[in-house]
Amino acid sequence: MMRVRLKADGRIVEILSDGSEKAIEYKDPAVFVRYVRARCGLTQAAFAEKIEVPLETVRNWEQGKRSPRGPARALLKLIDRAPEVAFAALGGSR
Repeated sequence: MMRVRLKADGRIVEILSDGSEKAIEYKDPAVFVRYVRARCGLTQAAFAEKIEVPLETVRNWEQGKRSPRGPARALLKLIDRAPEVAFAALGGSR
């Protein structure tokens, strides 16, 4: 089982067996958002509703017009790693 930790700056790090941390990085935010949403099998509208952001926000992220920052970036990383847990915490199901 992978252990992860949410850092104060919005990064998610993996906790290695020796106790050290390894940053989880994604190069292109637009590709990452599309990837996470597609893995969930949701439309942009359904995904926006699940994570409680405007549809336009998801569109802007996926088109590269804007990048998720801080808490949104952390939430997307959590959804990538553990979608069931993330959506359950948000009050919905996958």
